[in-house]
Amino acid sequence: MELYKLSGRKSGGVCLKCRHNTDGRYCHYCKEGYYRDQSKPITHRKVCKACDCHPIGSLGSICNQTTGQCPCKDGVTGLTCNRCSLGYQQSRSPVAPCIRIKEHPRITSQPQEQRDEAAASSQTTDGDCPRNCAGSTRKISQNKYCKKDYVLHAHVLSREMEDEWVKFTVNIVTVYKRGEQRIRRGNTFLYVRQRDLTCKCPKIRLRHRYLILGDEDDSSSKRDGIVVDNKSIVLKWRDEWDMRMRKFQREQRRDEC
Repeated sequence: MELYKLSGRKSGGVCLKCRHNTDGRYCHYCKEGYYRDQSKPITHRKVCKACDCHPIGSLGSICNQTTGQCPCKDGVTGLTCNRCSLGYQQSRSPVAPCIRIKEHPRITSQPQEQRDEAAASSQTTDGDCPRNCAGSTRKISQNKYCKKDYVLHAHVLSREMEDEWVKFTVNIVTVYKRGEQRIRRGNTFLYVRQRDLTCKCPKIRLRHRYLILGDEDDSSSKRDGIVVDNKSIVLKWRDEWDMRMRKFQREQRRDEC
């Protein structure tokens, strides 16, 4: 009532007893433990789906409220964390339900991501790789920030193959610039063509954090997540970048982009 009076008796109401597992001031999003079915309006009785995270394969029962992706344990993949990733096999341990497949010692001496790159390189030669990779830069300026559609800080959690694409599950730690996709914090998917990853353009490794500056195009709209390519800037995260990105944010708000 107080909000209503302060608004000049125009607005300020708060919805009570939200239905169909929705939440928020206007019952405009799904409550914790549910994610939205984007094909249905928010008023639909089945708009919010239960996360259904696997009790053994996931790190918790709460999924991303936009994508429905559950937080998976190491070596586990799938929307609900219900299967082992490529290169892993099921174990009998509830702590580590998926363990790496034992291979010849000469092969297993290399990290998994290096073995994946080596396998892919048989289909890609050095001559096919671009000479100038955007991710090779070490300096981020206001001009580069302004030219990109989105800027974010992401933590890489897992990866799997999907045709010609490598599909990473990442946790978006901070969004400095959203773009048309309206990227949000939390778990989502990040797609990179296998060819670009083989050329290390961009270079992405598991369990590392990155500063990502990218563009949105037609391929982005066809994927349920973020798409990066050899024109994207993907740099290993440094803590001092947070202050710099926030400075660029303020300058952007002053229309200096």
